[in-house]
Amino acid sequence: MTDEEKGLETSIDVLIISSDDSIVETEEAESPQDENFRCSDHAERSLQRMENCLQNQQLTDVVLCVGERRISAHRLVLSACSEYFAAMFSSGLRESFQTEIELQDIDPDCLQELVHYCYTGCLDLKEETVELMLATSSLLQIPQVTDACSKFLEKRLHPSNCIGIALFADTQNCPCLLEKAHNFTTEHFMEVIGNQEFLQLDANSFAKLLASYELNVPNEEDVVNALITWAKFAPETRQENISKLLENVKLSLLSPSFIVDHIESEPLFSHDPKCNELIMEAMKYHLLPERRSISSARSRPRKSTVGKLCAVGGIDASKGANSIELYDLRANKWSPFANMSGQRLQFGVAQLGDKILVVGGRDGLKTMSIVESFDFVTKTWSSLPNMATPRHGLGVGVLGGPLYAVGGHDGWSYLNSVERWDPQTKDWNYVAPMTSQRSTVGVAVLGDRLYAVGGRDGSVCLQSVECYDPYTNKWIPCAPMAKQRGGAGVVAMNGCLYVCGGHAAPASYPSVARLECCERYDPKTDSWSPVAPMSVGRDGVGVCVLGDKLMAVGGYDGTQYLDLVEAYDPLANTWSLMAPMNMKRASTCTIVI
Repeated sequence: MTDEEKGLETSIDVLIISSDDSIVETEEAESPQDENFRCSDHAERSLQRMENCLQNQQLTDVVLCVGERRISAHRLVLSACSEYFAAMFSSGLRESFQTEIELQDIDPDCLQELVHYCYTGCLDLKEETVELMLATSSLLQIPQVTDACSKFLEKRLHPSNCIGIALFADTQNCPCLLEKAHNFTTEHFMEVIGNQEFLQLDANSFAKLLASYELNVPNEEDVVNALITWAKFAPETRQENISKLLENVKLSLLSPSFIVDHIESEPLFSHDPKCNELIMEAMKYHLLPERRSISSARSRPRKSTVGKLCAVGGIDASKGANSIELYDLRANKWSPFANMSGQRLQFGVAQLGDKILVVGGRDGLKTMSIVESFDFVTKTWSSLPNMATPRHGLGVGVLGGPLYAVGGHDGWSYLNSVERWDPQTKDWNYVAPMTSQRSTVGVAVLGDRLYAVGGRDGSVCLQSVECYDPYTNKWIPCAPMAKQRGGAGVVAMNGCLYVCGGHAAPASYPSVARLECCERYDPKTDSWSPVAPMSVGRDGVGVCVLGDKLMAVGGYDGTQYLDLVEAYDPLANTWSLMAPMNMKRASTCTIVI
């Protein structure tokens, strides 16, 4: 390179093109480098130029004809926004070369607005035309507009229009809008059935609603009443579908009196042979409980009718969790509900009517005999007669009306004594004692018997199980569990006992292992069998049945208190994680209200 060339190289000025196309000269660069230039508003400015060309009818190369309406445009712009036009203009078919193209079954006003959108990216959505705009954009395959129209409709869902929007979304193949509309309908079902759209609902769509476990109803009786109202709106055409719809009602969960008074006597159902079969199946469910099938869809409750899971008190890191929180299965969410009247640990809980009874426990080191009642409606506490014996680590159960307080520890010794409280006379009386002393005992009612499962007697955790027969006032030994268990969760479900977790040695031992394994007891064969284990070994786990699932709540894993909640599906023999509690706690008492 010559000296002259070198001089030229070092004296080149750097030019920057500004957004208004002016050229700005910078200071002379000492050491020039390659540069990458990008105009930030290039795409917007280019489209503005194209829109100006469209308005001035310059360089347009296609005319879209809809009836008498003629809409000019540029093929390239339409193809860039619409897969429909992109395929049309690049397919090699005659439309690729025609300057005028006839379009059928398209609203001309919507087409005009969508052509304008292709140039500007802007569109005014209006309630009176949004469905037509969605249908047109769906046909022309402009997904951004289709999505915007769907979101517009989602925001305006109402009990009076949600069924119509769901049907429209189905015809337009808009799965997200269909799901949102269907979910809105199930959530607000009791409001929806009061609107005209519900009465005009077709049988297939109504069957889909009735089949949903998400249907938000206070009880299954309301579902039956809605079905009768719908059928009687046009009985001459809807009678033929009545059995198909009744199949999706949870008939087995209706009371026998309701089945007899409102279903069996209803001509809509009584004149249909298939409906009579369904009615008979439901009556057998009540008359022959030992033959119940856990796989029947008509005996699986909806999420809204299973009630709320209630976690009462327990032990936390501060050694005193006195709060009560509720779990909503539909929302999969825990929320604070109330507080206990004071600190109490290792108590028992049972439900009588709309009240929770909290029995015994200990306040710090002192073991208590007191019994309190909590009213769910008023959220108030009241005192009931004390037990004869102070007890903590006891188990409680309601069998045939009376409440039983089983075993526990009185502050000095492990107990085998059992007391029974009569809600009519308000008196406590002793019944036959157990054959073994049991504290942290699992208690459950199965059939017409009260079962005491495991626990510890001070030296060891127990494998033994016994059941109480109230007619003979005797405790009868049952087959022992496969594992020694103290502090296990015990519950009756589907004609069997389920035992979850616990520990296999006295809890005071520092190296005690917490169990994740679970067992099931079948009283017909007097035998135990293993079921799927929980995800974490824990004792002090609260268990109860919520709908068709067994819920395991909280516990202690040997190092920390848990907010962990798992649900067991007896059909699949699997556990699944649910929303955790708001507070980490063990020995919480769980019931369903």
